Amino acid sequence: MSQITHQVIKPKVLYYGTPVIILSTLNEDGSTNISPLSSSWALGNCLVLGLGLEGKAIENLKNRPECVVNVPSSDLWTRVEALAPLTGKNPVPEYKLQNSFRYEKDKFTAAGFTSQGSEHVQPDRILECPLQIECEARNIRIPEHNPSFAIVEAEAVVVHAHENIVINENHVNTKEWNPLIYNFRHYFGLGQELGKTFRA
Repeated sequence: MSQITHQVIKPKVLYYGTPVIILSTLNEDGSTNISPLSSSWALGNCLVLGLGLEGKAIENLKNRPECVVNVPSSDLWTRVEALAPLTGKNPVPEYKLQNSFRYEKDKFTAAGFTSQGSEHVQPDRILECPLQIECEARNIRIPEHNPSFAIVEAEAVVVHAHENIVINENHVNTKEWNPLIYNFRHYFGLGQELGKTFRA
């Protein structure tokens, strides 16, 4: 057997392959801001989100602690990327200016998305996203070791799914569901199924 070796690397980012989400939050004027995120995970009905402190999303969540976690399918990657250089902050923070961000009030139109009213929270959902999770933010924490971002704990209160990915009423058909994956700043879909866990 050949010897397996590793080397120490220093990557600029550690986006080692996580689903992309688009977070809906409520602006002060009642409109909805949408922000693409690459840092999230879920356990039970708790979702944990990582947000930069210079964006509109965290400002909105601090003032109005409701959101929608919209999960796009892989075919929506160009629309997600259209959101990437946009910010709802006006004026644009200096850090974002240096990284070529620009202010956009209506991000739905800019990215070709359709707003859809929510049932239990105020921010709108994104019609085109096959999974939409309405949430209430329960805790916002800024880590002492890295005060440049916030960790948001949110409780899922209702989950919406496109009919074409639902099987047996309450299950997602994994043969039809293909989430968008962010892998070291590159977009991917899922590959061929390899197997399933004993709890599936």
